Amino acid sequence: MTDGGFGDVTEDELRGAFRATDYVADDDIVTTVLLALRLGRPLLVEGDPGAGKTELAKVLAEGFGTDLVRLQCYEGLAAENALYEWNYTKQLLAVQAEDGGVDDGGTSVFTEEYLLERPLLEALSSEGDRPPVLLIDEVDRADEEFEALLLEVLSDFQVSIPELGTVRARTPPVVVITSNRTRGLSDALKRRCLYLHVEPPSFEKERAIVERKVPELDGAVAAELCAVTQRLREEPFRKQPGVAETLDWARAVAQLRADDGDEPLSTTEIEHTIGCLLKEVEDVERVDETFLETLADAARETRVSE
Repeated sequence: MTDGGFGDVTEDELRGAFRATDYVADDDIVTTVLLALRLGRPLLVEGDPGAGKTELAKVLAEGFGTDLVRLQCYEGLAAENALYEWNYTKQLLAVQAEDGGVDDGGTSVFTEEYLLERPLLEALSSEGDRPPVLLIDEVDRADEEFEALLLEVLSDFQVSIPELGTVRARTPPVVVITSNRTRGLSDALKRRCLYLHVEPPSFEKERAIVERKVPELDGAVAAELCAVTQRLREEPFRKQPGVAETLDWARAVAQLRADDGDEPLSTTEIEHTIGCLLKEVEDVERVDETFLETLADAARETRVSE
């Protein structure tokens, strides 16, 4: 990466970044991310909540030792919240201090000193050794008008500020856009990006994730946790537990266990910690004694097969 960017990143370097951050990546993820880095294309990542979409951007920033700039999208997100706005209070104080301000030949209050950078401009104006990773999180929560703004910025990686001129990225940032598919995205945005769909992990992959992220948990117990989570995903819950919830549960179980760190999961233990996995009251109420026994059986079967 002699240019300070990611255009010549190798597969070994990318896999090394994943290993260094304990991120378990299948070959399709490695290949798609590698192409996005080499081609300088935004990466659109879709999948269920908790599948690890946001984590992918964090891993790239941490693994390559660069900054993460995050723009959390929401309904009504406007340009001044995403690009920049002027510090009007500071401008007003400066004008008052000049006793007449710019109209009387005073110092201009439309300079970088009075500019408040928001995530998009911050990512474009970064002067670090390597470009930052720009995470545009949950873009489907924002309005379609914001998509148009986003396309304009991503087309040339520049922003025009009437009072200052054009800000161009010295090296374009790595752009990761995530979506939970709560609404359809425009074809124009999709064409601009490379696409990656993150599937719910298999039992083997989820176990590998837990063992890497929560090494203090006994390996057999980690397998039992993943078996229970996989069984829960077979149910028509309002909100299925994702990898993030499995990791929360694993850390909780590890914290609660003292001398019985390798003991099998019990129905009581599952019942008392089910709030780490299920976040809707209707889902929690479905886990009665009969279903708890079913979950415990799934855990026991996994231990027997070890």
